[in-house]
Amino acid sequence: MEITESFALLEFLKSKELLPKLESHYEDKRHWWWPNALSFEVVVGAILVQNTRWEQVEIALNVLKSKEVLSVESLAKLPLENLQEMLKNVGFFRQKAKRLQNLCCNILRDFKSYACFCESVDREWLLEQKGIGFESADAILNYALGREVMVADTYTYRLLKGFGYELESYEAMQEWLTQGLVENYAKVCALYGFRIPLNLLFARFHGKIVEYSKGRK
Repeated sequence: MEITESFALLEFLKSKELLPKLESHYEDKRHWWWPNALSFEVVVGAILVQNTRWEQVEIALNVLKSKEVLSVESLAKLPLENLQEMLKNVGFFRQKAKRLQNLCCNILRDFKSYACFCESVDREWLLEQKGIGFESADAILNYALGREVMVADTYTYRLLKGFGYELESYEAMQEWLTQGLVENYAKVCALYGFRIPLNLLFARFHGKIVEYSKGRK
């Protein structure tokens, strides 16, 4: 099968019905693919999932919830040893606990609250934080904050390579994915049957890529 640009890839993936059907009342957070999207939980998950199976991340998130510490303020002041203990089932848990706590402290230092962080943070600030690279930063921007940002990852690279695209850099992959959807936005809306917001479109497109790639293993 020939994929000429990202709209064609979206069309192909949408035909596979990889995600629950999206209705025009798309405000439901479940439509965003990432569990509990548009919440601080996504910020934590984006750090914990690095080199770790999502199932292990879910266990850690549930522990944080049960201890009632899944907030910026609570994680910032929690003794580091306690946080490490709560994350012990996650790979590199000591390093991730320290980075997560530092991130929370920096959010409070620079933005005063998580709400202000959501309103004002930019990609450059996120990339300055230890342990946050392109993929994690963009996942936070899109899935936690609802920004119009497309996430690319290893699944994207492998899938595009299978279709004959040698896009070596993260930026090249992201641009390829974004450009074809923006340039064909009228066709995208026709495909969905309503004017789908770009932030949600990007979220679901990335989710489809991941789910399709997992299913091919």
